[in-house]
Amino acid sequence: MDGHASYRDAADFYREAREDLAGPLDGVRVLDVTKVWSGPLTSAILADLGADVIRVELPHGRDGEVPPRIPGTGLSWFRQTVNRNKRSVGLDLREPSGREAFLRLVATADVVVENYRPGTLDGWGVGWTQCRAVRPDLVLVSISGWGQYGDRRAEAAYDPIVQAASGWMSLNGDPDGGPVRAPTFLADELAGLHGAIGALAALWHRRHSGEGQHVDVAMFDTMLAGSAGLHTLAAAGRPPGRWGNQTDFVVPANVYDCAEGQVYLAVALDRHWRELAEAIGRPELARAPRFARAADRLANRAEVDAVVAHWCAARPADVAVAELVGRGLTVSRVRTVAEVVADPYLAQRSMLQPTVLSDGSTAPIVGPAAKFSRTPTRVRHGAPAPGQHTAQVLAEIDAASVGTPKKTYDTTC
Repeated sequence: MDGHASYRDAADFYREAREDLAGPLDGVRVLDVTKVWSGPLTSAILADLGADVIRVELPHGRDGEVPPRIPGTGLSWFRQTVNRNKRSVGLDLREPSGREAFLRLVATADVVVENYRPGTLDGWGVGWTQCRAVRPDLVLVSISGWGQYGDRRAEAAYDPIVQAASGWMSLNGDPDGGPVRAPTFLADELAGLHGAIGALAALWHRRHSGEGQHVDVAMFDTMLAGSAGLHTLAAAGRPPGRWGNQTDFVVPANVYDCAEGQVYLAVALDRHWRELAEAIGRPELARAPRFARAADRLANRAEVDAVVAHWCAARPADVAVAELVGRGLTVSRVRTVAEVVADPYLAQRSMLQPTVLSDGSTAPIVGPAAKFSRTPTRVRHGAPAPGQHTAQVLAEIDAASVGTPKKTYDTTC
């Protein structure tokens, strides 16, 4: 990339934006019957994109109330981040009145997202068969650990269990150490993304065919799909090893200690190696026999790493980064999360948005990643309290049922 900017700034990017839509999915209704992270993330992405997402949960439940609390509020960071932009209806789907109200909601919905163990919703009388009976063109997205079919479908799963079972955990960590789980909910995140993609693809199919369908997303499958094709190597007889901060195909690529802080530097191209050789005051290495080509550097990994490490150790990380970025090289200071959120670049990208929460407090909530020049997206409001919109939403479906007598729903547990 040459650094040329297509837009002057955010205002230029959004110069043709519409203000009458919540986002590109404005008009789509999604029912969220989920827990923990993977399912709520799917519906959060759809909500960010402008869909009307109605979270169906126990009216006085505690799902997502995972510590710690956001400072200055009494609310859990977990629930507040992944349930942004949604409404909440309090229903107990195990009770006849809750099932009846839910199926009436399904009749108004385009998508239902659920991530219970396969068969759970069927046992409650609100599974795929019952839902499609009231909405034949419904898209049902089911996320589970192992999928809706297969020998392991009935097994329980949490994110680190799937990281371990998929082989991903065995690849993470130092070469001489043991396997290490990802510090984020990686399997949940991938399943959430694939759930949203699956929902959008099924909606596109429905638009052209009028057909709904059941979308099956297994966390196990998404970990394989999100592992850079390494399972193909293993299946072909060349299982990959654990490389820590290095890689098996690029040298140098590593974390290097500086006088103050650390940097991660990766040099994948020979012309970038020549730039680096100039930058570190070793121009003779640009075309030296053991350094000039990528294959040479792979064969002499320790020597190359030692040269780069020596240069980094003599200067602060910020100085090293500034010099190397100025030469078009790929490098970054290794930052803490606390350092990242203090970076003004997040404000430029609207990635931390001050948001009013359900208790009236304000907190910085992570914003949508994809930017749309015509249909902008944002954190419109914080996560609802459980059951906060029950009366509102049920009144809406009653009003939409022309000629149908109003009913009183029992929403207590």
